[in-house]
Amino acid sequence: MRVRLSVVSVPVVLTLLTLAAIWAAAAWSPWWLIAVGIVGALALVAVRDVLQRRHSVLRNFPLLGHLRYLLEAIRPEMQQYFVERDYDGRPFDRDTRTVVYEQAKGIHEESAFGTELDVMAPGHEFVEQTTAPLEPAPEQPRVRVGGPDCTQPYDMAMLNVSAMSFGSLSANAVRALNAGAARGGFAHDTGEGGLTPYHLEGGGDLIWEIGSGYFSVRTRDGDFDPDQFRDKAAHPHVKCTSLKLSQGAKPGLGGVLPAAKVTAEIARFREVPEGEKCVSPAAHRVFRTPRELVLFLARMRELSGGKPVGFKLCVGRRSEFLAICKAMAAEGVTPDFIVVDGAEGGTGAAPLEFQDSVGQPLTDGLMTVHNALVGTGLRDRIRIGAGGKVATGMDIVKRVAQGADYTNSARAMMMAAGCIQARMCHTNRCPVGVATQDAARARALDVADKTERVRSYQQNTVAQAQQILAAMGMREPNELRPRHLLRRIDRNTVRTYAELFEWLEPGQLLGEAPESWAADWAAADPDRFAAA
Repeated sequence: MRVRLSVVSVPVVLTLLTLAAIWAAAAWSPWWLIAVGIVGALALVAVRDVLQRRHSVLRNFPLLGHLRYLLEAIRPEMQQYFVERDYDGRPFDRDTRTVVYEQAKGIHEESAFGTELDVMAPGHEFVEQTTAPLEPAPEQPRVRVGGPDCTQPYDMAMLNVSAMSFGSLSANAVRALNAGAARGGFAHDTGEGGLTPYHLEGGGDLIWEIGSGYFSVRTRDGDFDPDQFRDKAAHPHVKCTSLKLSQGAKPGLGGVLPAAKVTAEIARFREVPEGEKCVSPAAHRVFRTPRELVLFLARMRELSGGKPVGFKLCVGRRSEFLAICKAMAAEGVTPDFIVVDGAEGGTGAAPLEFQDSVGQPLTDGLMTVHNALVGTGLRDRIRIGAGGKVATGMDIVKRVAQGADYTNSARAMMMAAGCIQARMCHTNRCPVGVATQDAARARALDVADKTERVRSYQQNTVAQAQQILAAMGMREPNELRPRHLLRRIDRNTVRTYAELFEWLEPGQLLGEAPESWAADWAAADPDRFAAA
């Protein structure tokens, strides 16, 4: 009976108040017409709430039910700014975001009163300093990318802009990232959305990524166009080309660009219909087996004039990556680099179930790729890049100790360009103009200012990694080994990564595979994926 009264009484009471205000306006003063307008509008909303059939809350609690939707809309901001602690927010906690913002502004300084982390908690990871620390190296370290079949090798920075497409990001964001890369001397991955003028005008070194949609190198039927690829890969700003097999947050799915972000300009660059959701196929058309994949990579390198070629993936079944390794060995063809994306990564639109539950996290995927290449005797020919929540100097040190040669960052680079982790990237309503195609919102991003911040963030973050290395008594990142990274197991036990995990010896899989690898090695077939 109580609910029945609430449904009927709210519109009735508001209607009576409206009539009373009309009578007052006629009898006393026209100023009562203001009340007529306000109360009448509320009455109309209440009537509509009672009559509509989509929302049960509004039918039972007309007008008042809207408060529930208001609170739900502002809940993320309330959580981020008033509820969560500095060190436990997700995906990036406030302390990490603060470090990124301060590094970008060049004001990162010491903090006081010690760490807020529970350093005795299981899972806490750290490195050990030496009693005789060194001075950090004055120059950024570089990693030579280019195997024996590469004629135009590239010297990669330790931290680069990870793959983010124009479409996912605004034109101004792409401009700032690319110009920042040009000033700082690091690489900018285009993402799979195509090679656009915004990637080229800043003069930054580019890793041109090709996804399963083959955007900007499509034939009329959506296949790969080798002639377009050859012409565009010849551009002097394109230093490497990369084939995207899968990505963090949505491995097993193609890329997704929501319909709201497919403007006429995006549609023209990608050669897709305007205003419709743009979904890349889940699988490639140019290969169906590991052997075909390896041979296609060789073709890409040839078409690009000998520039480094590689592929990116979020690691899934270990047997399938081993199948790729077997194909490399059988054909005598290797990529120049492999970028490992962690399942915890992802800047764009993806189903929550995929974000939470599909694919290997970066730590597992990175060690799998490193060990597989070592075990098949291919590691010295291939460089490994790591991408997945890389934001600080310690993240760089950690990933190199786990097997990477260099790192890529997406979300931290977005933060350097102004991102506030509003988590509205897929809505086209980014409040700071980073992840939107709304011209009015994108206008808020000042390219000159954010260019300098992107440059500063990369330079200062790598410098912080070098400072940590120096404290450990090392001069170069390539001195890092699994034994240098420690993890607390319980309050009384600490183990190094060398002790916690299995690390293969060079060529070990080619002989008698260890028991822990034997089943996957036996199942790996260079002529088919999806081995059982």
